[in-house]
Amino acid sequence: MSPQISSAGKRLNVAVVGSGPAGFYTAEELLSVADATVQVDMLDRLATPWGLVRAGVAPDHPKIKLVSRAYERTATHSMFRFFGNVEVGVDVTHAELARHYHAVVYAVGASTDRRLGIPGEDLPGSHAATDFVGWYNGHPDFADHVFDLSGRRAIVVGNGNVALDVARMLALTPGELAATDTADHALQALAASSVEEIVVLGRRGPAQAAFTSVELRELAELADADIVVDAVDVELDEHSAAFLASDAATTRTRRNVEILRQYAARSQEGKRKRIILRFLMSPLEILGIDGVTAVRVVRNEIALSTGGDLTARPTEQIETIEADLVLRSIGYRGIPIEGLPFDPQRAVFHNEAGRVMDPRTAKPLPGVYVAGWVKRGPSGIIGTNKKCARETVERLLEDAADCRLPEPDATPDELMTHMESRGTKIVTYRGWAAIDTHERGLGESLGRPRVKLVRRDEMLTHALGGEHPLFSVRTT
Repeated sequence: MSPQISSAGKRLNVAVVGSGPAGFYTAEELLSVADATVQVDMLDRLATPWGLVRAGVAPDHPKIKLVSRAYERTATHSMFRFFGNVEVGVDVTHAELARHYHAVVYAVGASTDRRLGIPGEDLPGSHAATDFVGWYNGHPDFADHVFDLSGRRAIVVGNGNVALDVARMLALTPGELAATDTADHALQALAASSVEEIVVLGRRGPAQAAFTSVELRELAELADADIVVDAVDVELDEHSAAFLASDAATTRTRRNVEILRQYAARSQEGKRKRIILRFLMSPLEILGIDGVTAVRVVRNEIALSTGGDLTARPTEQIETIEADLVLRSIGYRGIPIEGLPFDPQRAVFHNEAGRVMDPRTAKPLPGVYVAGWVKRGPSGIIGTNKKCARETVERLLEDAADCRLPEPDATPDELMTHMESRGTKIVTYRGWAAIDTHERGLGESLGRPRVKLVRRDEMLTHALGGEHPLFSVRTT
């Protein structure tokens, strides 16, 4: 049971920064507090909510996006307000938020990628998978990116779900893409793509791959792409075999190995494209002068570390794989916010169970909390954020009950009015509803869920085009 606020009638004003799953689960938990009135104001740098549900989930996974229906119920709560197109550090500072709210919860995710740190990584044709995902999902930061898909082979570095999403998007036929909400510019580019072979490189073996079994299995459903796995790659080394036979191995790991063995045993059907899953391979260098021409890789072997963990150790076997496009998908990183203690190694805010901590004093910063990837690192699935948010809210409520939250100097409404006076064009939930209605209308005649607006000015035109009060909390 969550801690309760002892003082009857106590009103808390809480700002939640970030409108992805972690932000909405945090809002849901706060709005369910029984013995207090909690006003939740959610801020996001984009005019559109849902975070990675809108801009990260692959377009051919519409069922996963249905989770936004639960967030819609939270968004129409009488004590919830959405303020989009507001970026902390640009339109408002953390210090300003702290002066106007009892508590601020940062649920801003991990918006940048990890780098390989190898020569040639910045050559034209070498990109972060996060950029590619944002591009085909219509994220305004990436709408004008250009990906040259005129080559025959692409290499995707990574063994997580995002790597499989990227590989699958490159392999989908125009017909498979036509019924999705893929951004129009990406639909056109992918339809004209010359990519025939997508090689997915994993640093470790099949027993250590991070993708889910559902993502792995659905590769077999692609209309015009064979899935290729070399039987040698699924012959487990002694350490991986022992791990798979132990209680430490998860059901997902066992299923992944089983599915990969099934792929290795299948005959290719001669489809137009191929996705090749390779394991125990690490890039050493991306080759080329004016653009990517190949990737030099080293063969790894699984070894036991001094701590008893399984690790990938390079051998002397070197191989060069010709390629025209490289997409790295080896993890996400959070980014710092001025005024908050940030751990550059883990790329998260210093925190204990969601309370942001001052590393110099080892004490919490009063009224400052984190949830989601910027709290725990980029791990888990969408639902993982619910438990994470509950833990953070429990700490916040404990602090409220013990009178450890600072008292604001002014009201949230005063802050919003002040931001507007400085030129910030704030998008309310009603403004988002106008964008949503427009996008769905465009998609309806095409048999698509929506046609996304991909530029901020277009979004603001529709969001701010009608009369709507700044502090409206409902869409009607």
